[in-house]
Amino acid sequence: MPRRRQVGRAAALALVALSLGALLQALAPPAASTFPARPALSALRVADPQQAHRDRAQPAPRMALVVPPGRPALRVPILMYHYIRVNPNPSDQLGFNLSVTPIDFASQMDWLARNGYHPVDFDQLRGYLLGSGRLPDRPVVLTFDDGYRDLYTTAYPILRAHHFKAVAYVVSGFVNSPVNVTADQVLEMDANGIQIGAHTVSHADLTKLSGANLWHEVFDSKIALEALVGHPVLDFCYPSGRFNDGVVRAVAAAGFATATTTQPGVVHSSSDRYLWTRVRVSGGEPLEQLIADLGPPEPAVLVTQPAPAPTPLHGPKTSPVSLPLLPPREALPATLPIEGAFP
Repeated sequence: MPRRRQVGRAAALALVALSLGALLQALAPPAASTFPARPALSALRVADPQQAHRDRAQPAPRMALVVPPGRPALRVPILMYHYIRVNPNPSDQLGFNLSVTPIDFASQMDWLARNGYHPVDFDQLRGYLLGSGRLPDRPVVLTFDDGYRDLYTTAYPILRAHHFKAVAYVVSGFVNSPVNVTADQVLEMDANGIQIGAHTVSHADLTKLSGANLWHEVFDSKIALEALVGHPVLDFCYPSGRFNDGVVRAVAAAGFATATTTQPGVVHSSSDRYLWTRVRVSGGEPLEQLIADLGPPEPAVLVTQPAPAPTPLHGPKTSPVSLPLLPPREALPATLPIEGAFP
């Protein structure tokens, strides 16, 4: 009887040993020869970061609506704003008419975004009309006259939130005044999608000036702003919309490429680029009025947009601008019967 007990115990121990062996074999790593060869360390390094950046997958071409090139004139509303604020003086009717509240302005920008409008600047519009490229569907230009401080504190953040371009007509002699934008603010906006245009030195009525005084208001405003932003300033706006033939000729002679009035209209061409019309946006104006003033959009076509080129790891290098950029000085003509005044 004791011998049977010993045999049973030995069999049990042997069974436990076999089980432990099988378990250890299952947990053991495979033989070294079953692992793939380890690549050399040099193969893991990227020899050319730029090449790696270029090799990244790019978005596939997509379909998009555009205004095709070749049209000599087209509908592009140029919206005209002044203050973006709540008018501080209820009895100031002119101030009220020039003041769009921040809530109304944000609602207008929301509507433009929701309805497929694409704010462009004058470089794009001018380039299209001169034959170099196409425009996005439903192009619109947002302009702001005078360079009031709320352009930077109120309008600019709303524009950036919508990724919208715009044009700011700055009175060069008012920069850094208590109610106008500062030089640093102009530089920041210029670097972030706000095209800077000239609006004279002192917001003078140009139709009452001639000779050296007219040249000072027009040309010196261009030189002052170019010295500030470090590149050409090519767009001009007539203060209070007042101009005549002598003023238009002075603007062209000073080297500006476009000029806007306060006359109503939405159709533009290269031949009238010194008399471009605009759509006034007034204080208290309901959104429905602005929509009506925009009118039907310029017809667009569906095209295949190429995939964008790879973005460089470092920003583009810009060539320095030699200032001042002096145009040929011409004798200013006497005033002729072409006049306009739409404050």
